[in-house]
Amino acid sequence: MSYAGAIPIASGGSTARGGSVRSGSAGANRREALQRFEGKTVLVTGSAGGLGREFALTFAREGATLILADINEEGLAETKSLVEEAGSSASRHRVDLSDEADLHRFAQAVLADTPKLDVLINNAGLAYGEIAHGFLGVGMEKWQRWFAINSIAPLLLAEALKPALAAAQGLVINQSSMASFTPATAYGVTKATLNAMTFGMANQFARDQIRVVGIAPGLMETEANRASLPPETYDRVKGMQLTRRQGTAKDIANFGLFLASEEGSFINNEVVLVDGGNQMRGWRL
Repeated sequence: MSYAGAIPIASGGSTARGGSVRSGSAGANRREALQRFEGKTVLVTGSAGGLGREFALTFAREGATLILADINEEGLAETKSLVEEAGSSASRHRVDLSDEADLHRFAQAVLADTPKLDVLINNAGLAYGEIAHGFLGVGMEKWQRWFAINSIAPLLLAEALKPALAAAQGLVINQSSMASFTPATAYGVTKATLNAMTFGMANQFARDQIRVVGIAPGLMETEANRASLPPETYDRVKGMQLTRRQGTAKDIANFGLFLASEEGSFINNEVVLVDGGNQMRGWRL
């Protein structure tokens, strides 16, 4: 079971008058623009596939070094290979985030090799199966597991990695959901709890200049969603959105990239909906 819920540049040329320009200058500038995260380290949980993999690849294309974590070793190996094909380096770690001892073992391994962590993306979560339905009659054992992975593990991991995040004045991204704003399912309840946790973390981590922001995607076009939901669900959701297309993992990963960039550096203590305007579904003119 996985928790995973994401350019050749020509250089040189000539002027209109036939004079030459400095070889490679334009291309070098463009390459520099496309490598904004070179020298930075990004950790993505739930990165064996889906949104987590897209986050990893998006930051890899910008030059970041990746730390990949998931319970699915086969998917992790594939993501690592794709990151390396994109021109970046990555390490991979199998971890069960519902097991506190395993979580802390993983965090200590990261701290031993990573003095500065620029971005932590808490993407891992349970989203399918019984958790995606109503929650009456659910026993304590299931609730504890669901909250452990979807709500509590993001806090415990960020807290354990705080020395490295503080050294980089880094960013924590908590992956929430549109479902957290209308928590009619057990999944929505756990993500609503994560939203509250995000605000509390932002307050607690502010003294170390660590930002904490939540992303709440709408229904995204992913393999996991396609496998678990009927096609008519996508048509219905698309009809509700102001933006008349299905959201993709790339949309979410690009927003995460913006949050981690200099342009997004003043955003803190927020949970941001990225859902194509789905929340206006009852008011579309």
